[in-house]
Amino acid sequence: MTDHAFDLAPAPDQDPAPGQTPATDPAAQAPTGQVPSGPFDPPGVRWQGVSSRLITARLLSVGIFLLVPFVLGAVFALVFSLVWLWIVPAVALVIGIWCVAVVPRQVRAIGYAERDDDLLIRKGVMFRSLVVVPYGRMQYVDVQAGPLARRFRIAQVQLHTASPATDASIDGLEPAEAERLRDRLASRGEARLAGL
Repeated sequence: MTDHAFDLAPAPDQDPAPGQTPATDPAAQAPTGQVPSGPFDPPGVRWQGVSSRLITARLLSVGIFLLVPFVLGAVFALVFSLVWLWIVPAVALVIGIWCVAVVPRQVRAIGYAERDDDLLIRKGVMFRSLVVVPYGRMQYVDVQAGPLARRFRIAQVQLHTASPATDASIDGLEPAEAERLRDRLASRGEARLAGL
């Protein structure tokens, strides 16, 4: 038994039948080199990116984390003349190279957009996510910056909602933008809660 697929769309060189609209292919309508990704790029949304200094901050923190096993593994391998101990610095080096390749793409994939009723936050390269936070569900908004973030002049805006599972954050913002976003989101959240 064979399955038959029927293509109801007219061939490219055919005009559609009267009363029919031509089939629309989103990929065909996208500008050259761009393929829309459906649920992760809502139409009419202008995404704002984060500071590129977040790349350096993340790579530095990964480097510090990987430096310890790399150095300890190499020292023990040399002192005890155990060849298999070279696996530890080799693994640390491979992870470091992978992070150098992936982290810049991850940071460039972070974006946020303010809409009339909610805030959109998207992240991820291989595993993408889009979080929609309604202003009316926000309980409070705070700005955080650890020592490394302050050194690179970046901050994180943390959004706290009625449900901890729907909390969201935007990392790598300029301090002035983090402050502006905090105040704006807080005022919008208060307005929605007040029913304005």
